[in-house]
Amino acid sequence: MFDIRAIRDNPAAFDAGLRKRGLDPLAAGLIARDEELRALKTRLQEAQARRNAASKDIGKAKGAKDEALASKLMAEVGALKDEIQAGEEEQKKLEAALERELAVIPNLPLDEVPEGKDEADNVEVRRWGDPQKMPAAGLNAPKQHFEIGEALGLMDFEAAARMSGARFVVLKGQLARLERALAMFMLDIHTGEFGYTECQVPLLVRDQAVYGTANLPKFEEDLFQTVGENRFWLIPTAEVALTNLAREQIIDEAALPLRYTAWTPCFRSEAGAAGRDTRGMIRQHQFSKVELVSITTPAQALAEHERMTNCAETILQRLDLPHRTIVLCTGDMGFASRKTYDIEVWLPGQAAYREISSCSVCGDFQARRMGARFRPAGGKGTEFVHTLNGSGLAVGRTLIAILENYQQADGTVLIPAPLRPYMGGLERIGKV
Repeated sequence: MFDIRAIRDNPAAFDAGLRKRGLDPLAAGLIARDEELRALKTRLQEAQARRNAASKDIGKAKGAKDEALASKLMAEVGALKDEIQAGEEEQKKLEAALERELAVIPNLPLDEVPEGKDEADNVEVRRWGDPQKMPAAGLNAPKQHFEIGEALGLMDFEAAARMSGARFVVLKGQLARLERALAMFMLDIHTGEFGYTECQVPLLVRDQAVYGTANLPKFEEDLFQTVGENRFWLIPTAEVALTNLAREQIIDEAALPLRYTAWTPCFRSEAGAAGRDTRGMIRQHQFSKVELVSITTPAQALAEHERMTNCAETILQRLDLPHRTIVLCTGDMGFASRKTYDIEVWLPGQAAYREISSCSVCGDFQARRMGARFRPAGGKGTEFVHTLNGSGLAVGRTLIAILENYQQADGTVLIPAPLRPYMGGLERIGKV
């Protein structure tokens, strides 16, 4: 969400940011609507002042026995009351309309973000690991994860489809345990080494929580919603719940940054994904993820973004999974982001790098929607916090990466050494 005052103060900079996003200029129209609203507020203030003055004059006229003047003033007060009431209703409509317009405008990219139209214009910043040294590299034709999982008898898409339809899966036995092991491994590193506080958060949230993270109103079709009198949204990621921990709070600067993590199921309709990744676990309606969220001061935010991205990369490095990190261009970055790093893991079954984490710095874009502020040390007043979020990691996609990178010629899958303590010492997964 943008501050209309900032747009009014520097419309050229606002429109320049939109142009980088591939959008038309909007400042002039927004400012015109804001001027209409401000003019109305001025008229209401003047009418209220005149009403107050006339009310006092009524008493004076009655005291002077001037009933004609008193009646005239009373009629004027009545008319002013109606005018003010109508004006206040119009003010509410204008304010709501302006807020709706501002609510669907994406965040402005940082100057350092590369300009581009789509994923083809993203820029690789670093790469880790050699795919040719992974166990799967020795296979003539590495299999995709769903081929491996189904051959093991531990991944059942048909059973999931019978109860829920497409884009669901049932994991069984050691694959189910492996997913749990991955989440525990990630949480232990993020909490024990990187200082994140683990949280158990609601999976059902109200409108204002989803609005606060900018999922509403722009992306309503991507969400799942309950029915009935108590209407809730199912979280598309724990980012929604974790970021809203700062909602309507004033935090002392000394307490920042706040770092939160949670392992939750996530629910997405995948409304725009028709025909994409229809086989396997890459793109599902329900999946699990370990989420990272940071609440910072403006001065801390960019360093925290680098730190968060490194935290996510570390998980892949501990698992010895080759990956690359790219910075998204202006045409491919998310709605609320000012800068985003995507981490892509190597999948030999597809012979491609695929996204496994997205780490974004959002500035005060979400904080304005949530009313999340901090009190500067030694300063007066408050400022909006800055928010960041990232995957640390998508658990299902990490499982996919392990299946494809650690597959063996005999159909078994090696378990990376760091995960074996979480798997009861098991070294490989075989067919049941």
